[in-house]
Amino acid sequence: MKIGDRILVETKDKKIEGILMPSVKENSLVLKLDSGYNLGISKSKVVKSKILKKYVVKEVKKKEYKSSKNKKTIAILHTGGTIASKVDYETGGVVAQFSPEELIAMFPELEKKVNLNSRLMSNMFSEDLRFEHYNLMAKEIQKEIQNGVDGVIITHGTDTIHYTSAALSFILDGLSVPVIIVGAQRSSDRGSSDAAINLISAVEFICNSEFAEVGVCMHKDSNDDICWILPGMKCRKMHSSRRDAFRPVNVGAYAEIEYKTGNVNILNNGFAKREKRNLKLKLFKDVKVGIVKAYPEMNADVLKAYSKYDGLVLEGTGLGHFPITKLDKFTEENDKIYNEIKKLSMKMPVAMSLQTIFGRVDMNVYSNGRKLVDVGVLGNYSDMTLETSYIKLAWLLSNYPSKVREMYMEDIRGEISKRTNQEFL
Repeated sequence: MKIGDRILVETKDKKIEGILMPSVKENSLVLKLDSGYNLGISKSKVVKSKILKKYVVKEVKKKEYKSSKNKKTIAILHTGGTIASKVDYETGGVVAQFSPEELIAMFPELEKKVNLNSRLMSNMFSEDLRFEHYNLMAKEIQKEIQNGVDGVIITHGTDTIHYTSAALSFILDGLSVPVIIVGAQRSSDRGSSDAAINLISAVEFICNSEFAEVGVCMHKDSNDDICWILPGMKCRKMHSSRRDAFRPVNVGAYAEIEYKTGNVNILNNGFAKREKRNLKLKLFKDVKVGIVKAYPEMNADVLKAYSKYDGLVLEGTGLGHFPITKLDKFTEENDKIYNEIKKLSMKMPVAMSLQTIFGRVDMNVYSNGRKLVDVGVLGNYSDMTLETSYIKLAWLLSNYPSKVREMYMEDIRGEISKRTNQEFL
C-alpha cells in the first residue's frame, strides 16, 4: 500500500474505508474518510487490509514559459517551506512547486511582471538551519548575480528569517542588487494565505526601487493590502501565527508595497542603492557562539557550560544587566555568576544584548552595568537585536578573529543605528 491508495481496513470491531495518508507514527495508519476527517488506527488492531483503488498521479499540463527581453529577471531560490507548496487533497500530502512553470501556475500574476529563474536550493527547515546553510544560500545568490539577474528572492520558513537576513547581510559584501527574503505564515492552500501577496509584493519592490541590500518582505498588518520591506539587520518575528508577525526594531520599515495597485512607497531611503560593485562572500566558519539569558535564581553553572565556546552573547535585563551583585545571604550565587562572566570575557568576546526587544544597551547608568563593562563585556550603546548580535559575533569570529573586540561596535552593514528614532525612545 502506498500513500494515496484507497484501502479497506478491518479491525476486530469494524471495517473502515478511506485514503491512506502520511503518518508520523510507525505503529499507526491514518485514513482520510469520505467525510473529510482523518482517522488514526493502531496497526496492532488491524486484522487485515486490502487495496480498493491504487492512487494514480494526475498529470497537469503546464503552460509553456517564455522569457521576454522587455522584463526584468528575478531569481527565486527556494529553501522549501510553506510559500511554494500546496496541498494535494486526494492524499493530504504537501506538494512543492519550484519550477517557473509551477510557480506561474500558482501565482499567474508573476508572468506579466518578470522573467523568472526559479529553483530549489535545498530543503532547509528554518528551525534547523546552521551556519553552512547561510554559506550555501550566499553562494547560490552569487551565481545568480553573476548570471545578470536584477534581483534575488529567497523563499524561507518564517521561524528564523531574521537570523538569515542578518547572516546574508554580513556575508554579501558589495551587493549590487536586492536580495529579498519572503515567507508565509499561512500555507498556500488556505484562504487566509499570505504567500502570494508577500511574493508578488517582493517582485514589485525589486522592479520599482533602487534598493541593493538584504531585506524581508512580509505583511504590514492583518489585511491583504500592504506589505513591508524590512531591514535585514533590524527586524524580528513577534508573533507565532499572525500574518503581520514581523516588525522593524529600533528603525522604521524601508518601504510599503500596495498589493492591489503595485505602488511602492519608499518610507526611508537610507538603504544602499544599486550600482556596480564587486560582490565578495565573507562566509561563516565552524565557530561556536552561545546565548545566555539572565533570569531570577540563575546559577553560575549555566555560564560554565560555555567555557570551551568561541564567543557568548548575554541577553540582559533592563539596560543590559545580569544578576552579579551580592546583596545579602540570598544572593551569594551572584558573586559566582560575576566571576564566571569575568573568566569568560578573558577567554573570548562576550557581548551584551537586551531582553526588551526595543531600546539600546547602556551599561553606564547603574553600577551593575559598569561592573560588566569593567570586565570586558562588549556591546555598550548597541541597539542591535539579540539575533543580530549573535550572528554578528559569529561572523566576526569567522572572518576577523583577531579584531572581534574592536570591530563589534562598528556599524558594518547598518546593524547599529547612530541615533535612535523618536518613536523608539
